[in-house]
Amino acid sequence: MRVKIKCWNGVASWLWVANDENCGICRMAFNGCCPDCKVPGDDCPLVWGQCSHCFHMHCILKWLNSQQIQQHCPMCRQEWKFKE
Repeated sequence: MRVKIKCWNGVASWLWVANDENCGICRMAFNGCCPDCKVPGDDCPLVWGQCSHCFHMHCILKWLNSQQIQQHCPMCRQEWKFKE
């Protein structure tokens, strides 16, 4: 018995390669978006610190702006520096 395929629809998905599945600040999934964004992807990128913790860009920027004197990672409390 032979089968002839008349139509084929491919489906793809994407996933950020991070050391965790959720943002440590907003607790939203990395393959989703932060509460400030409507669409995941390039408009809501992930950023890593030198301590290797990862967050939505908007979440970590809000966190750092709320720090008064020194800016620390919300997970490990090390001084926050963006990974290059």
